[in-house]
Amino acid sequence: MIGNILSEGWRPVVEVLILAIGFYYAFIFLRGTRGAAVVTGFLMLLLVLVSISIFLNLRVLTWLLQNFSAIFIVAVLIIFQPELRRILAELGKQPMFATMHQQRANIETIIQAAARLSEMRIGALIAIEQSLNLQQAVESGIVVDCQSTPEMMEAIFFPNNAIHDGGVIIRQDRIAFAACIFPLTRRQDLPTSLGTRHRAAIGLSEETDAVVVVVSEETGAVSYAYQGHLTRGVTEEQLRAFLCSTCIHGGKPQGILDWIWSLGRLLPAKSTSPLKPSERG
Repeated sequence: MIGNILSEGWRPVVEVLILAIGFYYAFIFLRGTRGAAVVTGFLMLLLVLVSISIFLNLRVLTWLLQNFSAIFIVAVLIIFQPELRRILAELGKQPMFATMHQQRANIETIIQAAARLSEMRIGALIAIEQSLNLQQAVESGIVVDCQSTPEMMEAIFFPNNAIHDGGVIIRQDRIAFAACIFPLTRRQDLPTSLGTRHRAAIGLSEETDAVVVVVSEETGAVSYAYQGHLTRGVTEEQLRAFLCSTCIHGGKPQGILDWIWSLGRLLPAKSTSPLKPSERG
């Protein structure tokens, strides 16, 4: 009898552990998304309806609430479509470039371009395309399709240039598009002084898996946005470390623990550098 209880006792522990992990990641996921306020209001309305149906013994309303699971799943898919698409795309991501050496070379090109633009106080918005095609997320853009070099970046973003406004899209080792209008973030918790360039970087990173590098025109500070979070005022070494850890893919996860770790990376996390209202885009 005791042996049977001990042999079957691991099942509830596993179930509780799975539910705890699921609720934890669901909470973290919701906290960092634009739909968090919508879900909060939706759950409050649902709680009120459940309380009223129980208190007044409303049978039809109770039956509808009991069969609400299918509608709830559809609502979640609609509200969090950009975030879910980004997560699924990340889990099935293939290497962005042909070789590790080529990936590092392309990253160095972007870092050098950002450093040169920062030194000259030239504003820039550089989106590094990964698994999701960025053309579907931008409103406009001019086809460039040229080799990605610091000199070309400088020429594109030079003030008074015909295509210096907007952002560029880096696809592998080439500048695919320039003068792109990225979607602005709808977050309300950002400083009012945060410029359009930085808001566009956050907005694009919310809807896609792209890494967006920003150079401030006023201060020359370099920042990057990823998964809806902006990290500002980074050094070349910090930018290099982040791009190498995010954009260099040497292979897919080999085990279940690596897969869980990869999933955890996709969930929103707090920015390592707080937003300061002293810098405009």
